[in-house]
Formats: sequence, structure tokens, C-alpha cells
Amino acid sequence: MTTTAAMWEARAAAGRGAELSAWVRGTALPALRGSAGLVRTELLAASGDRVLLITWWSGEPAPVAEPPADLLGRPVHRWSFTSEHVE
Repeated sequence: MTTTAAMWEARAAAGRGAELSAWVRGTALPALRGSAGLVRTELLAASGDRVLLITWWSGEPAPVAEPPADLLGRPVHRWSFTSEHVE
């Protein structure tokens, strides 16, 4: 079975990283829960008010919703990766 990691990364508007992270926890993650093939989710924060959501899927990843524009410092970036090796 192929596992796909879908990465969703956003830079919040200046000083709004905590709000963007709260939006992911309160809106984006609940919308994904129960999606077919969802294996795991992980939410990370980094300097510069960046928020990263990684979701693992046993099939095609479901899209993550767009956050409110006023929370963003730039457009959201998205990438998908296929697992090749796990230890």
C-alpha cells in the first residue's frame, strides 16, 4: 500500500501565527477528520509565524481548506510526497 504525505504550509500575517494555528486546529483539522484514507495528522509551528500541517494518507489526500485571507502573509504552499522507505 502506498502512503502519501501531504504538506500544507502557510506564513501568517505578521504576529498572527497563533491565530492561524488555532484556525487549523478549529477548522481545517475537523474538516479532515473522518476522511477516507486519513492515517495521521501533525501540526507544527516555526519561526516567522509559519504553520505546517502534515497529513498522511493511504490513498488520495483530501484538500485542506483555505484559511481566511487576513490571516495570511502569503499564499499557502502545498506539496505531496510518496513514502519510499520507513524504519
